[in-house]
Order: sequence, then C-alpha cells, then structure tokens
Amino acid sequence: MGSIFQITCDGAFFNRCLDCFLGKVANTSKLQDNLVALETELGKLIAAKNDVMMRVVNAERQQLRTLDQVQVWLSRVEAVETEADELKRHGSQEIDKLCVGGYCSKNCASSYKFGKQVAKKLREVQTLIDEGVFAAVATEVVPERAPEPVADERPTEPTIVGLQSQLEQVWRCLVEESVGIIGLYGMGGVGKTTLLTHINNKFLESPTSFDCVIWAVVSKDLRLEKIQEDIGKKIGLVDDSWKSKSVEEKALDIFRSLREKRIVLLLDDIWERVDLTKVGIPLSGPKNTTSKVVFTTRFVDVCGSMEADKKFQVACLSEEHAWELFRKKVGEETLASDHDIVELAQTVAKECGGLPLALITIGRAMAFKKTAAEWSHAIDVLRTSASEFAGLGEKVYRLLKFSYDSLQNETIRSCFLYCCLYPEDYGILKWDLIDCWIGEGFLEESDGFSAENQGYYIVGTLVHACLLEELEDDKVKMHDVVRDMARWIACEIEKEKRKFLVCAGAGVGAVSDVEGWENVRRLSLMQNQIEILSEVPTCPHLLTLFLDFNYKLEMITDSFFQCMPSLKVLKMSNCGHVKVLKLPFGMSKLGSLQLLDISHTGIRELPEELKLLVNLKCLNLRWTHMLNKLPRQLISNSSWLRVLRMFAIGFENSKEPSEDSVLIGGGEVLVHELLGLKYLEVLELTLRSYDALQFFLSSNKLKSCIRSLFLNKLGDTKSIHATAFADLKHLNELCIRSAVELEELKVDYTEIASKRSEPFVFHSLHRVTMERCHKLKDLTFLVFAPSLKSLSLYGCNAMEEIISVGKFDETPEVMGHISPFGNLQTLYLTDLPELKSIYWKPLPFTHLKEMTVHGCNQLKKLPLDSNSATESKFVIRGYTLWWNRLQWEDEATQIAFHSCFQSHEI
Repeated sequence: MGSIFQITCDGAFFNRCLDCFLGKVANTSKLQDNLVALETELGKLIAAKNDVMMRVVNAERQQLRTLDQVQVWLSRVEAVETEADELKRHGSQEIDKLCVGGYCSKNCASSYKFGKQVAKKLREVQTLIDEGVFAAVATEVVPERAPEPVADERPTEPTIVGLQSQLEQVWRCLVEESVGIIGLYGMGGVGKTTLLTHINNKFLESPTSFDCVIWAVVSKDLRLEKIQEDIGKKIGLVDDSWKSKSVEEKALDIFRSLREKRIVLLLDDIWERVDLTKVGIPLSGPKNTTSKVVFTTRFVDVCGSMEADKKFQVACLSEEHAWELFRKKVGEETLASDHDIVELAQTVAKECGGLPLALITIGRAMAFKKTAAEWSHAIDVLRTSASEFAGLGEKVYRLLKFSYDSLQNETIRSCFLYCCLYPEDYGILKWDLIDCWIGEGFLEESDGFSAENQGYYIVGTLVHACLLEELEDDKVKMHDVVRDMARWIACEIEKEKRKFLVCAGAGVGAVSDVEGWENVRRLSLMQNQIEILSEVPTCPHLLTLFLDFNYKLEMITDSFFQCMPSLKVLKMSNCGHVKVLKLPFGMSKLGSLQLLDISHTGIRELPEELKLLVNLKCLNLRWTHMLNKLPRQLISNSSWLRVLRMFAIGFENSKEPSEDSVLIGGGEVLVHELLGLKYLEVLELTLRSYDALQFFLSSNKLKSCIRSLFLNKLGDTKSIHATAFADLKHLNELCIRSAVELEELKVDYTEIASKRSEPFVFHSLHRVTMERCHKLKDLTFLVFAPSLKSLSLYGCNAMEEIISVGKFDETPEVMGHISPFGNLQTLYLTDLPELKSIYWKPLPFTHLKEMTVHGCNQLKKLPLDSNSATESKFVIRGYTLWWNRLQWEDEATQIAFHSCFQSHEI
C-alpha cells in the first residue's frame, strides 16, 4: 500500500511568503539602479554640505556661533558619505554576481544583503538632502556665564596688620564650629570693618560649603528695607515690583529663597539690635544649623541683644604692630631721610595709642615730612592741641564722636566728658569718678534710689560703648585718642556749653594766668609741679577744680577760694608730700561745695571753719594717716552726706586726739555722729576699740553702708567673731593693724556647716590686710571669702599657717566645699617668722598675678603643683636664699615655676 503526504496552507501565510520572496528579489534586481541613484543623490548631498560649510565659515568670521542642529547635520553627512563610498567601492563585485537578467545571483544571500544596505543608504542620503535646507546656520555668540561667586570681593588692603590672629579665630568659628551668630566689637577706628572685609574676601580664596555670602551695611540709622535691598541684590530678587513690596512681603521672599541654603550674613556697623526674623533671615535651629551671621558694633551690649554665640573684642594694636602699620604709611624713604626721624616717628606712633585709624591718618600726613624739626613739631601739636593736626579732627575725632552722640542722654554724655579731666593713661578708680559725678550733681538723688548704683551703671555703659577701657575690676582709663576727642568736644566743639580747661600732666610749675579762668566751668591742674597757689582767681562759674598729685604743693593762700562761689568739686588728694599742706581757712567760703577730697595727704587737722560746708555730699579722707583733729559736728552738720571715706585715718599719729575732735577715744563719738546721717550710702571707717566696733555693728543703717573697715590697735582684745562681718553685705576691704593682743578671728565652723546651704559668708570681701598683729596664728576664716583678690600680711610674728587644717577636725564635710583663693590676684607675705604653711595642699591659683615673700624663713613649701602653672603664669618675688631652699611637690613643679621667680635682694 502506498501512503499519501499532504500539506495544507492558508492564504495569508502564502501571501507573507510571497512578499518576502519578492522583496528579496527586488533588492537584488534593483541593485544596479540603486547604486547609480546613490551616487547621484550623494553628489547632491555633498554639494548641499559644501554650501552649508561655506555659510558656517562666513558666520564664524563674523564671530557668530554655529547652530547645534547644523553641526549635528554636518556630522551625519560626514558619516553617511563615508559609508556610501564604501558601498560604491564594493558595488561592481556584487553586480558581477548577478544572473538571469539581474533577477538572480550566483550568491543569493550576499547579493540580497548588499542590495538591502544600498537601498537603506539611498534613503538616508535623500533624507539628509531634505533636512539640509537651513534658514540660518549660526547665531550671535552669547558668552557662557561663569558660576556666581559665593561672595562679592570688597576692596581692602592686601594685608591686615595685627588682625591676622583674630581673622583666623573668627574663620574657625565660621567653618568649623557650631556657632550661629558672631559679634565683633570695639571702639571706632579700631579695624572692625577691615576685619569683616577680610573675612568676606577669604570666602573667595578658601573653598567652603557655603552657598552664599551676603554683605550689608546697617549704620546708625537702622532701616530694615536697606538691609533687605542689599540681600535682595545678592540673591537676585530686586526688581521694580519687588521694591514696591512691604517689609513683611520682602522678608517672606528672602526667607523662601534662603531657607534651603547655607549662607553667611555679614552685617557691618550695628548700633542696636537688628531683628533678623523681620529681615527674613532663616536663623539657626533644629532644621537649620548651618547659616551664620557675623556683625560689627561699637557696643558690647549689642552682642548681648543680638544673642551672639561668640563675641570678639577688636582691640587696639600692640606697640609692635602699631609701629609696623605706621611705618608702612610713612614710607621707608621718609624714615631714611634723617637719622633722627625713626626715633621721633616711634614717639608719634605711640601718641596714637595703637588705634589704626589714627596711625593711618597721621602716618599719611607725615609721609613726606623729611626733617627732624617737622617731626618734633608734630609731637608738640599732638600733645598739646591734637585736634589741629591734619586730618585728626575731621577723619578721626568725628568718627569717634558718633559713639559720644549715640549715648542715651545728656547725663551720660556729661559723665563721659568729665573723664578727660584726668591725665593721659591715668587709671581712674571707678568709685572716685562716681564720687565726682555725685558732687557735680549728674546723678539722680532720691530716697530709695542709689546714686552709687546709678554711677556704676553709667561706668558700665561707657565701657560697653568702648569709650572707657576697663583696667581692673575697680579701675578704668580713657584711650589716648578717645581722651583727645573728649577734650576736642569739651574745649572746642561744645566750648560755650562745657568750658573745660585741661592742664593735667602738663608739667605746670607755677600758676600765673588765672585771668583765663574767669569763664571756665571745669579746670584740671592735676599731676603737675605746682608749689604755691598765691593768686586770687575770679571764677564765678567754676564747678570742678582738680589739684590732685601736686606733690610739691605746700601753700594755698587763704583768699585763693574766695571768688569761687559755684565750686562743687574740689580734689586735693596726694598733695603736699614734700612739705605738709595746711588747708586754708578761706575754704569756708565754698558754700556750694559738695565734694572735698583731701585723701593721701599728711594733713593733721581740719579747720573749724569747714563746719560751714553744710552742702557736702562726698568727703574723702582716705589715708590721711596723720589726721588727729576732725572737729565735732563737722560731719553731723553735713547732713546731706552720701559718701564718707575715712579709711586708714590718723593711724600714724601717736598723739591722742583732743576733746574737741570726733576722733577721741576708740571711735564711739564718731559712730554717734554717723548715726545722724540720713542720706549716707557709702561709708569707709577707721575704729580704734572693740567697743566702738560693737557700737558700729549695732546699727543696721551703718552696716548697710560700710565698704571699707580699718581696725587700729583695739586695745587688749584677744578675739573677734569674724562671722559678725558676714552681715556687712558690701564690705570689700578689711584691715586690722597693731592689734597686738589679738589671737584669733573666730568662726563657728559647726554653725556654718549646719545652717548654711553653701558655706561662703564673706561674699563681697576683696582685700584683707593684717599688720603687726603679733599673736594672730591663722586666718582660716578666709576660706569663706570666695571673692578675695588681695591678701597682705605684715609683721604677724605668731602666724604659723594662713589656713589651718585643724580648724576643720569637727566639720570635715565643710572641706569638700572649699577651695580658697580662687580669685586671689596678689599675695604679700612680709616678716612672718613662724609661717610654715599657706594651705595644706596645692591650689590652682587661676587669677594670681604676684606673690611676694620676704622674711618668712620657715615657709619651706608653697601650695603649688604642676597644675598650678597650667592656668596662668605669675611672678614670685623673694630672696634667692629662700627660693633655693624651697621644697617642691615634684620636679615638674619646680621646672614649671623656675622662670616665675624674681629676686628682691636688699
């Protein structure tokens, strides 16, 4: 049987097969025609390309930029041309393979593949021809915008003399530390803006992660719109429509623009708080810890109101850096023109007090002064009438005067100008200055309102405005240039109003031109060489007269004061050191006098006529060591007294005071008169008996006023309960002298441990002196005086230890809370033959500046270890023999303090 094989096929399948076959046949059969067409069309494309290239070359000659689409087309043409040439090269070989009239090939697969490539390339060439019609092949060149710099460079000198270390400090805060707001404060002309400018420019030199640095000048006239405009310009917000928006709308725009960015905002010359949120600045917080603000100001208070995380004082230059800056401004050619000029130039530079603005102004003015005579004249002008020096008045003083003008009120401005009555570089005691202000009537006086506190507030205001410099806790000084500016205001700009005459430290030996005093209101002859005041000046308007520190002054004529009816303040401290000065009877004519200062003089008695000075508010008799007669009722008659200073009076006068002196006895009579002073705020007192001390301590009024207490002799008193002083809340100075029987200053340590949550009971005590207390063995009570700054011990023959560990045997828990002498700055130990110990273990002495030890041969070890030297270096003075015998905690301690010793040999 045979089998039958049958294939079935539908129409669609058959048609697809037929199309495929015919397509292959077409690619093969039309190969020769397509090759001819490809060559023809390729020629057209090459011609079009050449035309386009000619247009591109002409455009480039005109500094035009070829369009991107043209460049792409030309690249495609190049590629297609290369591929077409390759096909043409192999075309003849493929045609030779054809047979059956071109419908078949000896190698069907090869001919089909080649034919397909030619057909495809022909279509590509035709497409490129169609796309190669360009209306324009180039356009104007638009320069590429460089990346926006993070900061706008600001013009400044390439180097900053003396400010480099501060620049590095602030820079570290900006790029390394998590500090949000930084304040730079200092007096006018000191270089704050220069420092801020270098900070700004440093962002262009040193790459950081900040997106934007914005500079805005605030100035005295604070306008938030001006700050917003500066910010808007930097971040691209400013246009006509934006300018018309409200402050609140602008703030919202700024905030939206900056909230996701890391920015640094540099604000120059702030005079008051700037509310950054109202400006629109995104402040540091939980969601933004990377934005920074740096500002400059003349007022340290502004650093507080701006909530600065860190503040840096931009101080005047050191002498070395000041000379470097001054030398640079003067120029080497001028300095080399005369062999004397360098030394004179150094003197001129010192007159600038390290203030960069003054150094630059004066240096430029002297740049072409090439004779020693010109430089000598400049020194004379600067010392006598600095405002006349070229540029100082207009450029320097007027800049500084902005700080003066910005003071809150006329009272503070008057208090500031008053400071220029003191000599150049003089350390002004704060309380002495405040006494003068009280005497002048600058300070408000009323029950329950402390004039003293108001005075300290004003001192603080002037310090914070950088118009006064704080030397120590109790002293301030005026910078030389600020003082010259104050004199310029008081003696020239506001001459008619102020009428100052300042001759302090001028070397005046004789007073002759008293006619020139007639219209003067405040006169300073302080720190001169005056010996006699024999003229009779007519000074109907004179309010203040400073005669202090005329050591040679030995005589004042009785009529000297008779024509000074308005005089309120008379200062004569430190006069008559060569020959004892007697007060003239004519002082009784000073019916308006409110302050009399005769402190630090050898005056032995005050005349009865001074009882007529019933308007006195301040009487300073401090250290009138020979004073023996203080007439009765003189103090009680001065019922307006607010300040009475009688510390260390009469202690060197061996003569017993007379019956008509309030100083008779131990001081009971004196205390009795003090009890009648209704307005007394400040009291310094000398007492000579334990009974007088007890009488004094019985008055709450007097205890609230006491600032300094001098206990002299005290008879046969063997012990004093030191805790009685704990109720003297304002006592800052205690001296006990010649209490030859005194053995102990008692403290009930058990009571302190049980009744007081924290043991310190002598909070305000700053200075303690013990002299010739021959039986006193220790001063252990001082462990409860945390604010102690000065301790002086002289001739205490039985003193064995300053702090006795044995006193704490019954209360060891107290020892865990104490670390004495934490604020001590000076320690003087003289003629203490039995002293063996200062303290039983090493102490840090964080603030100590000086330790002097003389005649303490049993003191073999100091309470020091290597850690004591880590906080600060201090001077230790003493005899070499004593120093060489000292025992040390260890070798490291000895090495650490080796350089601190200064020998004081006899």
